[in-house]
Amino acid sequence: MTQQLLDLVEKKSLKSEPPEFEIGDSVDVHTKIMEGNKERIQVFSGTVIARSGSGTREMFVVRRIVAGEGVERKFPLHSPRIDKIEVKRSSVVRRAKLYFLRDRVGKAVRLKERRRK
Repeated sequence: MTQQLLDLVEKKSLKSEPPEFEIGDSVDVHTKIMEGNKERIQVFSGTVIARSGSGTREMFVVRRIVAGEGVERKFPLHSPRIDKIEVKRSSVVRRAKLYFLRDRVGKAVRLKERRRK
């Protein structure tokens, strides 16, 4: 009973068409940022290394390298702050979580590209 109530409440805050992307994809995440009373869009580019959760609690982690230092950011998939997610490139991966990329440096970080139809 309580789970059904939670599902009804959550259904209103879910995005009607969530973006399609997979683990290993290189994506651009367009996020709305408030600066004072102005709103702008900031882009975070990187590789999706993990997805977790379900429903309104679904999250994904994007990793990129900035000035030789690895930076990871975790985003809620159904957040109204996320404007759009663009898939730049898809990669062939055999794991659900790509945490092993944290230990890799340079060319070893690259993933094999998946051909699209």
